[in-house]
Amino acid sequence: MDLYEHQARQLFQDHGIPVPRAEVTRSPKEAREIARRLGGRAVVKAQVKTGGRGKAGGVRLVADPAAAELTARQMLGTAINGHRVRTLMLAEPVDIAEEFYVSYVLDRAAGGFLAIACAQGGVDIEEVAAHHPQAVARIPVDRAEGVTSAKAGEIASAAGLPPRTVDVLVRLWQVLVAEDALLVEVNPLVRTAQGHVLALDGKVTLDDNARFRQARWGDEDTEQRDPLETEAAARGLHYVKLDGEVGIIGNGAGLVMSTLDVVAGCGARPADFLDIGGGASAEVMADALSVVLADPAVRSVLVNVFGGITACDTVADGILAAVDRVRPTKPLVVRLDGNNAARGRAILDARAHPLVEQAATMDGAARRAAELAHTA
Repeated sequence: MDLYEHQARQLFQDHGIPVPRAEVTRSPKEAREIARRLGGRAVVKAQVKTGGRGKAGGVRLVADPAAAELTARQMLGTAINGHRVRTLMLAEPVDIAEEFYVSYVLDRAAGGFLAIACAQGGVDIEEVAAHHPQAVARIPVDRAEGVTSAKAGEIASAAGLPPRTVDVLVRLWQVLVAEDALLVEVNPLVRTAQGHVLALDGKVTLDDNARFRQARWGDEDTEQRDPLETEAAARGLHYVKLDGEVGIIGNGAGLVMSTLDVVAGCGARPADFLDIGGGASAEVMADALSVVLADPAVRSVLVNVFGGITACDTVADGILAAVDRVRPTKPLVVRLDGNNAARGRAILDARAHPLVEQAATMDGAARRAAELAHTA
């Protein structure tokens, strides 16, 4: 479960990590009043769960309260990478001397956590990581020992961060542990011209499996949730909206994740993560197609199913029934494998629906879905 920036920022503040003054609003008029309380000048930041806000115009410095109101009117209701802006955060401007990047992330392959830090933070951190990987320090963290002051000093030294960041590194680890997070990230962590160290922006991903022991959770999951995610949740679907053009439907989280990777490798961007689980009845498929096709960014849909408990012929019947019910206008590429796959393919071939085509392999299906998305 990803948090919005202002929610992550509140967790940082709760754990003693310094942050600039800020307030949240959904009203242009209130944005004017917040800017006035912040001293006039303010940074207006769109609250959306996607990266690249700065380059997309979702972060703007305004000179006075009137400009804050005007900017709020311009931002609210717009979309950034497919995510509608419904809430803004106005923050106190900071005189930045240096920008850094720090994070802790679950390293599933190693079965532990990884500290990632760089002395060159900010909006271009991805380019730094891609073109100058030696500038990014990656330090394994023992789950039992955690991040002590000594460990934080090791991380800071490896990344070339100033000593004043050590306390933040310790406290950021405390956020991860106390809040049952899978990722905590500060980008940028800055040193101001006055020598203070502040977290200007943050990202936190909470572990849904720990909900039973995090009694205060609730608002984080529902506040400003994308309407499609809300609709999918109401239908019992595991759906996460992404910013691509190829809709993805699969059965099993591992298969869906692999499908996302293969689609990306074919030069297209997945538009969602949608796991229908073990059942692929007509009703489940219709619900899945309805949610995926309701995203205006979707140009093609890839249905990737491995038949197990639910046989592929049942899946094929469900797909055709769903197509009749939903009446899609975007092409569907279907890959069936596993239990009764041959029967399932024969059912789809016999119907020969003009918008439904099949592929024998996951790679072939991904390539075709990407081609259709690019030509739609």
